[in-house]
Amino acid sequence: MTPPDTTIEPAMDTASQLHLSALRLFRVMRAMRPAQGLGSARMSVLGRLYKGGVATATDLSNFLRIQPQSVTRLLADLERQKLITRRPNDADRRQTLIEITADGVSELTEEIRHQRLVLARAMAEALSPVEQEILRLAAILIDRLAVAAEAGIIADPEGGKQ
Repeated sequence: MTPPDTTIEPAMDTASQLHLSALRLFRVMRAMRPAQGLGSARMSVLGRLYKGGVATATDLSNFLRIQPQSVTRLLADLERQKLITRRPNDADRRQTLIEITADGVSELTEEIRHQRLVLARAMAEALSPVEQEILRLAAILIDRLAVAAEAGIIADPEGGKQ
C-alpha cells in the first residue's frame, strides 16, 4: 500500500466537488437537448472532424474510446443524414477518409449554439454578475487542467502519465 500523497491532499476536496459538479452539469445539459438533436456520440464525431479535419474510422474510434463496430454504425448513420462523407485514401487504398459536410457543420454549430444559449440563460437567472465573472475565470482554469491532461503532464494515481 502506498502512503498518501500529501502534495495532492489539499486539492482532493476541490477535485471531488469539481468532478461531481461537471458530471451533474453534463447530465442536465444532455437532458435539455432537443429530442431530434445530434446526441453525444454524433456531436463528438462531428466536433472532432470540424476541429481536427479529415480522419479515419480508427482515428475516431480511438478518439471516442469505443469499439470500431460502434464507430461503423455511427458513421453509417451520419453518412445517411449527409453530415459526413467518406472517400478512399489516395495514399493507402485500404483506408477510408471521413470528413464533415457543410450540413454537418451547420447541424453541429446549431446544436452548440442551442446548448450555449441554454447555459447562458441559466447563468443569467441563477448567478449574479460577480458570480458569472468568477465562473468565467474558473472555466479558464478548467481548460488549463484539460490542456495539461491532454499533454500528459498530469500523472495518474498509479504513478504513470495519462
